[in-house]
Amino acid sequence: MLPFIVSLVIAVGVVFLFGLTPERVARDMMGMICPKRTLRNKVQIQQGKKQTGKLALEAMRIQEAMRTTGKEKQFMAVCAASVVCLLAGTAISVIIGNLFLLPVLAIALAAIPFLYAKRTVSYYTKHIEDEMETALSVITTAYVRNQDIIVSIEENITYLRPPVQGIFQEFLVEAKAIRADVKQAIRVLKGKIDNTVFQEWCDALVQCQEDRTLIDTLQPVVNKLTDLRIVKNEMKTVLMEPRKEYWTMAAFLIGNIPLLRFMNEDWYQILMGTLPGQIVLAVCGGSLFITAALMLQYTRPLQYRQNR
Repeated sequence: MLPFIVSLVIAVGVVFLFGLTPERVARDMMGMICPKRTLRNKVQIQQGKKQTGKLALEAMRIQEAMRTTGKEKQFMAVCAASVVCLLAGTAISVIIGNLFLLPVLAIALAAIPFLYAKRTVSYYTKHIEDEMETALSVITTAYVRNQDIIVSIEENITYLRPPVQGIFQEFLVEAKAIRADVKQAIRVLKGKIDNTVFQEWCDALVQCQEDRTLIDTLQPVVNKLTDLRIVKNEMKTVLMEPRKEYWTMAAFLIGNIPLLRFMNEDWYQILMGTLPGQIVLAVCGGSLFITAALMLQYTRPLQYRQNR
């Protein structure tokens, strides 16, 4: 316990010495993950000559999603919790005397708060998709009848539910009070929801403002939401089976370590106390972390992407 207490006292001392707050931790962490780009880098990214790193891109998506949902302060707490988990992983490795396991435990535990935040954001995204299907359906039906998008939204705004209701209320304010250009207001509306089908619907709606004969193209776009929901529900059960099997095997792998102590004390001491055993333990931990990341990537929910 002595190394753990010393590590805890040092960590607390560093926090008070440097005045670390969740806001500062989040800012510094995002600065390391997403370094400030030069004008040349921004131009290269826009031209497709250079791509943003996957880690930086994922962190920016989580931050933007939580900012959109009004949970920006929670993102700061997530970054602070990630640092605490990183220190906890380091302390655990020092306590058990396995420095080979230090980077594995530190990175794995530091990723847990971000995985939790990503899961929370995914629930919010699913809620938006469910509400958006109803909203686009009733608005499109009304628009086909009266051919006026502002009147169509006003007729159905009371039947919509948050957060989609608030997004369309902002559109009405934009189109009626701020600017008279309906097409530009629709383009602003397009950027409010990060959904390919919704953005395709907005593009078709802009074209309808120029050519009324294209109104019939709106309903097939709305039907895609229903088709996607059906496919996702069918695939959800299929994708959950590999996840269950993986977590079961991972539990067996981790559970064998304490079980080994009761079955054979000598083998346990070789695994925990000798250099080859510590290396084997670190390799198993690293393999578990990498395969978990690949499993989550390959079993993630389906996303529709429009071919351009």
